[in-house]
Amino acid sequence: MVEIPNQHNAGAGDHQPAVFRMAELDTDLDHILPSPVLPPFWAKLVVGLVAIVCFARSYDGDFVFDDSEAIVNNKDLQAETPLGDLWHHDFWGSRLSSNTSHKSYRPLTVLTFRINYYLSGGFYPVGFHVVNILLHSGISVLMVDVFSILFGGLQYTSKGQRLHLAPRASLLAALLFAVHPVHTECVAGVVGRADLLCALFFLLSFLGYCKACRESTKEGMHSSTFWVLLSIFLGAVAMLCKEQGITVLGLNAVFDILVIGKFSVLEIVQKVLHKDKSLENLGMLRNGGLLFRMTLLTSGGAGMLYVRWRIMGTGPPAFTEVDNPASFADSVLVRAINYNYYYSLNAWLLLCPWWLCFDWSMGCIPLIKSVSDWRVIVLAALWFCLIGLICQALCSEDGHKRRILTLGLGFLVIPFLPASNLFFRVGFVVAERVLYLPSVGYCVLLTFGFGALSKHTKKKKLIAAVVLGIVLINMLRCMVRSAQWRSEEQLFRSALSVCPLNAKVHYNIGKNLADKGNQTAAIRYYREAVRLNPKYVHAMNNLGNILKERNELQEAEELLSLAVQIQPDFAAAWMNLGIVQNSLKRFEAAEQSYRTAIKHRRKYPDCYYNLGRLYADLNRHVDALNAWRNATVLKPEHSLAWNNMIILLDNTGNLAQAEAVGREALGLIPNDHSLMFSLANVLGKSQKYKESEALFLKAIKANPNAASYHGNLAVLYHRWGHLDLAKKHYEISLQLDPTASGTKENYGLLRRKLEQMQKKDV
Repeated sequence: MVEIPNQHNAGAGDHQPAVFRMAELDTDLDHILPSPVLPPFWAKLVVGLVAIVCFARSYDGDFVFDDSEAIVNNKDLQAETPLGDLWHHDFWGSRLSSNTSHKSYRPLTVLTFRINYYLSGGFYPVGFHVVNILLHSGISVLMVDVFSILFGGLQYTSKGQRLHLAPRASLLAALLFAVHPVHTECVAGVVGRADLLCALFFLLSFLGYCKACRESTKEGMHSSTFWVLLSIFLGAVAMLCKEQGITVLGLNAVFDILVIGKFSVLEIVQKVLHKDKSLENLGMLRNGGLLFRMTLLTSGGAGMLYVRWRIMGTGPPAFTEVDNPASFADSVLVRAINYNYYYSLNAWLLLCPWWLCFDWSMGCIPLIKSVSDWRVIVLAALWFCLIGLICQALCSEDGHKRRILTLGLGFLVIPFLPASNLFFRVGFVVAERVLYLPSVGYCVLLTFGFGALSKHTKKKKLIAAVVLGIVLINMLRCMVRSAQWRSEEQLFRSALSVCPLNAKVHYNIGKNLADKGNQTAAIRYYREAVRLNPKYVHAMNNLGNILKERNELQEAEELLSLAVQIQPDFAAAWMNLGIVQNSLKRFEAAEQSYRTAIKHRRKYPDCYYNLGRLYADLNRHVDALNAWRNATVLKPEHSLAWNNMIILLDNTGNLAQAEAVGREALGLIPNDHSLMFSLANVLGKSQKYKESEALFLKAIKANPNAASYHGNLAVLYHRWGHLDLAKKHYEISLQLDPTASGTKENYGLLRRKLEQMQKKDV
């Protein structure tokens, strides 16, 4: 390996570029690995195609799980929202300054969603999924270059051309990365694009910094500074895709200090222990170029953190105990033990990515509350392995081995730090998506392990078979897992075998069943969610809603009352409780519940609509009209509120006002057939027959099977004197709904009138 020499102060005549010669390199690792040697182009082509094959089954999947909130319900994707708002909103479209904001600031990722939405012409998931698959493929291709540096070092010819180093190791590690099943959430879930984009710019920043280290010896400080600044800029871009991106600056520093600068941690420890005062003789302190680059990295990182803090506006997001129960434990020891247990679970997902789940919260992983819990053994195993690797990285006399282990551990640990709970509380227990970048370090260590085994055993064919088996099994697992991410039903049900104690899994299955109209099965899953987590207010709210629709009002009221008792600011539960109390004729309690819901959510059009219905039942017509007007102000497309205003004004004889409201509503919602129908009735009573007829016919064209539309049009014709047309539409209405007593009575009157007319003619 060509070692990058320490940069000393150059003399006045020292302008010649450094001469690069090939030093001795321990290439045994690459030579003995059970992997083919391919030219760079073909290696990248193979890796890219394999990455696509692994996740291709997800290309036509639905928007699932978090995709609904981050994409379908996110107004930042639509053209009506100014582009500038993206820089003031969080990942989910809420204002960062809001106390309820999640504080996840990823404007560049949201911008790519917006471009997807524009190019697709709407919320068509295929385009979103294809971009994710191609991003993962591109990142996997880029990994060939990254692994070439990690395994082979910064080696160049005298003309500055980078050699294709460690072709076997880089190909094998890139393939292991491309086919790792833990990446499925990032690739098959559209919101995982944040992790993909972050990884892309993270790696580009790292490669840029490697270029800076080479240029610092080849062309001097000026060129090196440019590449360091470019690396910092790419790190900032990575952070704007996902917060994890800023950790690339730490990785670059580790690479520069421990690998390029050959700064020996062991040497420092020894000098400190022996009270050696000659620390100024260490290579790092003699290297002005290294110190300059560290200054740039530190300044850039501090600047990025300061800007991020200013943009955030308020404190960190407020997570609940169910999101991350260990962080709410009173005992520091309990917190520390559980955090370390979570680390071991993440390590296990990298080693054996068979048990994968879309969510690991809400009882999925019970807390360790005592050191007598057998799971403490897992923590010991994790730290035994980590300490062993760290000692090998610090103490090994083999420079090649030391560099690979250092970089492998750096990639494994540093990008994971934001998810470690060490610096701030995170909103999850385990999240597969945060392992996308740490898996780079895992692939480095695994590849190194295969090399070490190949070097010390004669059964190389067996090792080759194991390597091939791992790649093929992981590919198969990726395909199976990608298919599970195609729909919410498959995704949620796949989690039952992994986290049967997770209340959120049962809640999501219940919600999916309720959306499909299977209320009986949904009730069963909602009840299990509440049993597993007696404080799960969202499950209580949804279960209460279904019971309300099934007229099981007493239990519905009990559930909703408990939900608002547990979470007093739960506006939706207050509104649903008001609906139930209204149905039980407890009008004062219902009004109070509606008012409380509006207190906690000022812009709540559905609650104003239901409050208006309550006032209408109490014959408080003015209050009802005001409530519905508030609903339409907050939500101009609220068809039900407009309709109720028209009908109430019609029923109370205020035809002119009803007509004005109807025309206003149709001006805002011109294709709503129910509004056409209501306004047509008003116009008919005002004897504006021609205009009324036109609206009735337009409504019938939009909804031809509505019996009431034909029946009321028949009444119009009956009044108008077009008896044959009236007879025709009465008959159509009765064919659609033979039980309509009013239509039957009107049809009978018409027939008697026609019979009398026939007798007169005779």
